[in-house]
Amino acid sequence: MAEKETLNEAMKIKVINNGPYIVTGSIPLSEGSYISDDQGLSTGYTLEQEFPIQEEYYLCRCGKSKNKPFCDRTHRQIPFDGAETASREPYLSQVERTEGVQMDLTDVQSLCASARFCDRAGGVWDNIREPDDPEASQIAMDEVWNCPAGRLALWDKEGHPLEPELEPSILVVDDPVLDVIGPLWVRGGVLIESADGETYEIRNRVTLCRCGKSCNKPFCDGSHQEA
Repeated sequence: MAEKETLNEAMKIKVINNGPYIVTGSIPLSEGSYISDDQGLSTGYTLEQEFPIQEEYYLCRCGKSKNKPFCDRTHRQIPFDGAETASREPYLSQVERTEGVQMDLTDVQSLCASARFCDRAGGVWDNIREPDDPEASQIAMDEVWNCPAGRLALWDKEGHPLEPELEPSILVVDDPVLDVIGPLWVRGGVLIESADGETYEIRNRVTLCRCGKSCNKPFCDGSHQEA
């Protein structure tokens, strides 16, 4: 079961075979960076630029465009294998679960975009186990809610998802600590359609590869760190 239904069926990201992402439905697009502490662990995001709203636009997927984040057709001039390899299985069928004191944590490691939120303040796995510690619980929630890939999710003890309210939008993320481009953070239940016409599970938080190197396309797997 998808954890979030799409809010607007016109809002869609279509993966083009060995080509870009076609974004339709006037999805807001902005650019920002991770905010990091003195250990290089992420604590939040900056918002550096908001692009004009367009009903349709093309986003680079090969990582070589000279007009990032937009596609300039460089993928046609280089060897770019954009074949999709990500699982089509629902999130909940792939999870590892950690039980906490006030809430539980689910984790699908293959979705990790290496954003470095989850290791702060001892790590979310320890923070959810802290007995009667509201500060640890709040830190755990911040760590998970900032996880752009949706690798991590929180659930109350009745099994209901604990998710932030995110409007449909895309944030182009840069990583100044490693001086590399990060993923496309797709928020708010935007439909993502594969090149073969199938639809991926609709989720509140996902990250799409924009460096062209992921082994879990179309999703980010942190391979941009190797750039």
